[in-house]
Amino acid sequence: MGTDLRVLRQDDWDEWYDSLIRAFGGVPESAEERELWRELTEHDRSIGVWDGERCVGTAGAFSFRLTVPGGASVPAAGVTMVGVAGTHRRRGLLTSMMRRQLDDVRSWGEPLAVLTASEPVIYGRFGYGVGTYNVNADIDTTRVRLSVPPGTDDVRLRYAAPADVLDACEAVYARLVSRRPGMVARIPGWERLWLLDPEGDRGGASPLQCVVAERDGEVVGFVRYRVKADWEAAGPKGTVVVSDLEALDPATHGALWRFLFDLDLTSRIDIRRRPVDEAWQYLVSDVRRCSLVVRDSLHVRLVDVGAALEARTYQTPVDVVLEVEDSFCPWNSGRWRLSGDAKGASCERTTDAADLALSVRELGAAYLGGVSLASLAGAGLVREVRQGALAEAAVGFGSAVAPWLPHGF
Repeated sequence: MGTDLRVLRQDDWDEWYDSLIRAFGGVPESAEERELWRELTEHDRSIGVWDGERCVGTAGAFSFRLTVPGGASVPAAGVTMVGVAGTHRRRGLLTSMMRRQLDDVRSWGEPLAVLTASEPVIYGRFGYGVGTYNVNADIDTTRVRLSVPPGTDDVRLRYAAPADVLDACEAVYARLVSRRPGMVARIPGWERLWLLDPEGDRGGASPLQCVVAERDGEVVGFVRYRVKADWEAAGPKGTVVVSDLEALDPATHGALWRFLFDLDLTSRIDIRRRPVDEAWQYLVSDVRRCSLVVRDSLHVRLVDVGAALEARTYQTPVDVVLEVEDSFCPWNSGRWRLSGDAKGASCERTTDAADLALSVRELGAAYLGGVSLASLAGAGLVREVRQGALAEAAVGFGSAVAPWLPHGF
């Protein structure tokens, strides 16, 4: 008996989700988290592979809107919940799901597909390139001092129950989305993920806590965190484990970071998934003792090269012919003339001679402005055909701020 690849039916969700959990090690989630993912799953955008009554492959695609350089919010399929049963390896199930999914995304008229990868090596062969990176930090607050910008003392901080200020925190996030490429506009219901707080996921830390920052009665920032208490003979050495932090201006950013540095009975701050250019790195006295680690984050796939390149703007004027190789989505292969600047762009098929040659994977890596085409060329992944075209395109594709994905999916 063969396998059957089909769109997920609501009645099959439990079997489908159990297959996914098994593929990721079989560790069960809390009942609350499971029910939330059940509600968030978009069934008509999810597929599964079935072997008889058993689900042996899963994949989904959330209907996101992604900020691109220039501030536009572009439809993007948020690829998620991808797994194949260990009993069904090396049968082409993942390839068949990726094939079906990208065909579907194209039919939906969405120019981009994005994902976060459990193993980065998997998705390059399907045309995904790493488009954003995050920073993790482990800051020794006993040896690192923090400077703060003018106006920090004017920001008022107060404790609040996370659920009580959820709407205000989401309003801050919403105001920030258009400022940085890679950020995702929150779909209704997703804000509840930040309130999930099962004891088994805390790693011995406290329940989730929240502090909001206010100016003139308006919430202008917040931080959600836990404290993991620890002691040694010399005294306390607790860790502040930061869940997320957002601020609308430098003074608010400084006030929230100063709060974290000053928390009693702690000596470390553990913060993850932060922008590679976040301002706190320039306020600390000793960045070496912050133990920065950079990791890949958002993987980007151009499903419609022309529409995707037209959706963003360019720092400086560009007029280049790109010869794109895309064996998995051959409708993208060929030459495209990209003409654009800070006001807009056009990208159309052309028979003109190529200026740059690259695969769709490299185009996805460079798309949000955080990975330089020049760097990719240095690795032999982009080939300059017309002298000067690489420098022109590399500058134009850049972004004034590093692209950033604040959360996984």
